[in-house]
Amino acid sequence: MGMLAIIAALLLEQWRPIGDRKAWSAALANAANGLEASFNAGEKRHGNIAWLVAVLPVALAAVALHYLLLWLHPLLALAFNVGVLYLTLGFRQFSHYFTGIQTAIRDGQVDQARELIGAWRGEPAAHRSREEVVRLAIEEALIASHRHVFGVVFWYMLLPGPSGAILYRLAIFLHQRWGGLGEFGRAAVRVREVLDWPAARLTAAAFAVVGDFEDAIYCWRTQARAWPDAPMGIVLAAGAGAMGVRLGMPLGEIDGPVARPDLGVGEAADLPFLDSAVGLLWRALVLWVFFLMVLSAARLL
Repeated sequence: MGMLAIIAALLLEQWRPIGDRKAWSAALANAANGLEASFNAGEKRHGNIAWLVAVLPVALAAVALHYLLLWLHPLLALAFNVGVLYLTLGFRQFSHYFTGIQTAIRDGQVDQARELIGAWRGEPAAHRSREEVVRLAIEEALIASHRHVFGVVFWYMLLPGPSGAILYRLAIFLHQRWGGLGEFGRAAVRVREVLDWPAARLTAAAFAVVGDFEDAIYCWRTQARAWPDAPMGIVLAAGAGAMGVRLGMPLGEIDGPVARPDLGVGEAADLPFLDSAVGLLWRALVLWVFFLMVLSAARLL
């Protein structure tokens, strides 16, 4: 059932993507703000309790509903799983930004590309160079593919029902909302790191297999640990090595350059590497689907 639900959700998202996720994001943001207002007294234990209250009831309810529907009829449980994955899984949740940047760079409309990367990252980008826009677009695509596709698939297959997909996506969301709130946000940061520890390594391994294996492994081993966010450093380093492109590196800001570690080997980021990134992500997804199909067949036998 798990493999069928993943394939069905991916096909459904490609055929008819959700047009506007703002309502979902606003509802989650309001719930997170309410929990923060209720529990945040500046201590770590308050963050632990708030995280459990935010995530566990939803995940447990998903498990209970899955098994209830499975008892009624397997097709009902399958439809429920597909529905959850349709909301949590897929490239189309971020690909409109990437495609827009790709088209703008190809047409020579760098200002439009700057606007799109700024909207994607939630920061001013009018001062970005063309190369920085391309580099940041590739980085965001690699990270987003892990958070919206590979990480979701990994935890969905590992935990019962659709609880793994819900758990992972809520963990990512709470890390983004609460991660900068000092002691209160430490639980959100730590849980996200724990969930990403195995998932990021499998994503990086997939990039290595479908790309330049030697360079991907070399960059993973020698460069990833220098990135501030360790799991995402693994994903970015392996992806950069697999494509033969240089990512990371200092960024020019209005107040002066911001130091960032070098990731990858090879050439500077340019338009052809935007196409390479798309190919890498789809090849990695095909590899994951094939591997999961083999595991599913072995489990049946």
